[in-house]
Amino acid sequence: MTQRLKTLYTETIVPKLTEQFSYTNVHQVPKITKVTINRGLGEASQNAKALESSVQEIAIIAGQKPVVTRARKSIAGFKVREGMPVGIMVTLRAERMYAFLDRLINLALPRIRDFRGVSPNSFDGRGNYTLGVREQLIFPEVEYDAIDQIRGMDISIVTTATSDEEGRALLKEMGMPFRAN
Repeated sequence: MTQRLKTLYTETIVPKLTEQFSYTNVHQVPKITKVTINRGLGEASQNAKALESSVQEIAIIAGQKPVVTRARKSIAGFKVREGMPVGIMVTLRAERMYAFLDRLINLALPRIRDFRGVSPNSFDGRGNYTLGVREQLIFPEVEYDAIDQIRGMDISIVTTATSDEEGRALLKEMGMPFRAN
């Protein structure tokens, strides 16, 4: 099964960006290499059930089982000891990445209440984009009755772009709804 977003990228976006930035080689055109979904769980150290439900939610959203991240150091102020679970993350590449991005851009983001677009300023200087989502309910796969608590997540889109301008152009062509500043 070929992904709709991947087909769009190869047939429409590559020629458009080649013309816009006057690339001489097809390999100079920026592409998305991976998408990471990350959720910090402060309460996971005390509440094992929160960790378990979060792992299931992210697995449903991403289509891949997440990895539990653990504390590297003990921090008394946060009541965290070394090795305690503090979050979960999943890295998507290739087909799953395109499938997730397609769902994020076309289904999930438009479902956010009072949505006016994502910030065009959340680039890191090297063409990578990160956005925070406040609740997991925007994804159609998550059932409202199945969740125990509303939790957010961070979604990072890593590209091969060398500048923010190139990264922004790539994501805009893919349909990312940036708001006008």
